[in-house]
Amino acid sequence: MLEKTTLKIKEIMENIRVRFAPSPTGALHIGGVRTALYNYLFARQNGGKMILRIEDTDQTRFVPGAESYIIESLKWCGINFDEGVEQGGEYGPYKQSERKEIYQKYADKLIESGNAYYAFDTPEALEALRSENAHFSYTAAVRQNLDNSLNLSKEEVQKKMDANTPFVIRFKMPEDRIVEMNDLVRGDVKIKATELDDKVLFKSDGMPTYHLANIVDDHLMEISHVIRGEEWLPSLPLHELLYEAFGWEAPRFAHLPLLLKPNGNGKLSKRDGDKLGFPVFPMRWTDPKTGAVSHGFCEDGYLPEAFINMLALLGWNPGTEQEIFTMEELIKSFSIERISKSGARFDPEKAKWFNQQFLRQESDIKLAKEFLPVLEKKGINTNIEFVEKAVALVKERLTFSADLWSQTSFFFVRPENYEPKVVKKRWKETIPPIMSDLAKALENVEIWQADNIKASIVSFIEARELGMGQVMNALRLTLVGGGSGPDLMTLAEVLGKEEVIARIEQGVSTIKR
Repeated sequence: MLEKTTLKIKEIMENIRVRFAPSPTGALHIGGVRTALYNYLFARQNGGKMILRIEDTDQTRFVPGAESYIIESLKWCGINFDEGVEQGGEYGPYKQSERKEIYQKYADKLIESGNAYYAFDTPEALEALRSENAHFSYTAAVRQNLDNSLNLSKEEVQKKMDANTPFVIRFKMPEDRIVEMNDLVRGDVKIKATELDDKVLFKSDGMPTYHLANIVDDHLMEISHVIRGEEWLPSLPLHELLYEAFGWEAPRFAHLPLLLKPNGNGKLSKRDGDKLGFPVFPMRWTDPKTGAVSHGFCEDGYLPEAFINMLALLGWNPGTEQEIFTMEELIKSFSIERISKSGARFDPEKAKWFNQQFLRQESDIKLAKEFLPVLEKKGINTNIEFVEKAVALVKERLTFSADLWSQTSFFFVRPENYEPKVVKKRWKETIPPIMSDLAKALENVEIWQADNIKASIVSFIEARELGMGQVMNALRLTLVGGGSGPDLMTLAEVLGKEEVIARIEQGVSTIKR
């Protein structure tokens, strides 16, 4: 028996097919990106297929440009698909609006099997019922008193059909039934069917609702696992019952925890990002209706590898102390069993930390090449070798590559201003003559290297019985214009003897307390 079970599990795992199925109703929230990522990691780890399906049955919410935005965002993230709207595949089309002819026959099958019925209730009639009872729901307890084919004769139904009376098709929830389900994240789930309403499966505009189209497409595309957000958990009983009604084997379900606000109270929203100054979308999004622009992680300077690493750990943990992962390492380590049931709090500062870690792993030459055009726009003519040396000295201090100019500007431009607080603290009345003498001493350094420069300065300090900090802090002030920066001796080496001496002399003549 155990051997048969093992073979069955192996067979299932060898036919892994997962899908990411967004609706083109606007920008892709990072919660959606995380859903796509977890599907991708699971598929790649098990040698399965990853499918992108666009669920655009609700044409009233369709937003122009949203579909292409979703596709480009996922490309930037490094999430690749085996089948989809761009790649094609034997299970296409992969856009629901191009599959609408498929759904009618499945809705009809449910009617024929008695698992669904025609409902002719007008929107006005339903609204009147809701105004009378704020908790009104189209359930088994009330459907016998409403305008539907359960209460009408075949002749009356046909008469309405012949008169083109608008109708929807609703699922007939079973009575006196406890729906038992299993979720890979949350375990066993049970709910009374009488607590569920008869959801609309087919709308009066001839389009299926999400529920019908989703189930039919997942079955026809042979989806083995549905990994989706927690907001779809209330739909699980209906979906399980739909599979049962069709006589189909249901996929395994896994519902992911919510992404929470930085304070942990409530679901993370665009409004939170706008208020606190961080993006919640992978790439910049311009609302086609209002023209409003929303920040994106990409344009804000996050590396895709850092973004993905950060996102992977929001709701999943590897069971070790490791925090930095490549995509390949995530694929190897990921498991649904280690996904948390509780919501994951988004921390903007932690997101920056991840970017710092990955930026430090970038090669000096790569960063230098990216930085060179920025310098050229500022009218600075230099060479890539010099830029590479500058980048190497400040890389540990970067959060984003955009910080390069603020961290390296003094390599390319002599200080024009000096930080007042540093001047007040470090530039005493005795300092100018000392620095003038130091400049003369440095002229005698024959081989201009960090060790030799340091030896000359130490010798100068000892000979005059000066304080090390007294001289070094003043020297840094003249070279960078402030009190912080990279290793002082290495900085002096990179700047060159003539430039160092010139900056010391400029400081002596211009720094005023």
